[in-house]
Amino acid sequence: MNAFTNKMLTPHNCVVAFIDHQPQMGFGVNSHDMQAVKNNSVGLAKACMLFKVPTVLTSVETTSFSGHTWPELIDALEGQDSVERSSMNSWEDEGFVTAVKATGRKKLVLTGLWTEVCITFPALCALDEGFDVYFVSDCCGGTSKEAHDLAVQRMIQAGAIPLTWQQTILEFQRDWARKDTYDGIMDIVREHSGGYGMGVDYAYTMVHGAPERAKTRQ
Repeated sequence: MNAFTNKMLTPHNCVVAFIDHQPQMGFGVNSHDMQAVKNNSVGLAKACMLFKVPTVLTSVETTSFSGHTWPELIDALEGQDSVERSSMNSWEDEGFVTAVKATGRKKLVLTGLWTEVCITFPALCALDEGFDVYFVSDCCGGTSKEAHDLAVQRMIQAGAIPLTWQQTILEFQRDWARKDTYDGIMDIVREHSGGYGMGVDYAYTMVHGAPERAKTRQ
């Protein structure tokens, strides 16, 4: 691996954190369509499992306020246990920090709700401890567009790197000759990537002559 590629995310150099994807947190989001955030987050989680990227799932005040993590996300993460917290800042929770550091990865990718609190706070703290911090903007959401946008600016100014979920999963794949993950990533794209997924279906059926998917289930 050369110096250029080491600056990119690979399945072997990062850990992805899913922070507070919970109903009550979602109710307060006004910066994004919440169905899109859920779709993107679940798609990213499936890709993490496909590429064997270590993940940390955390939730805040589940029974007293926020509700349980989205079941679709738990399913995508194959039933991973959640680190339960009381703190708004995950980096102030010993269980979360221990789980992140136990992976041995120095590239930390953050996703979650809300951008201006539960993403910005740990981003700033992890940067201060020498981590390379990334955040997946379209797997996050803020209480207003302004709140999300200003949080993004603050993190970038501090040194964090913005991503989108589709950029992230394609950065993991990077080469279509990697056949061990090719079918899996195409399945994720077809289910979660909107127009891109439709294009893949079109190419499979119209260009390569594959049967329509509905017919393959009969």
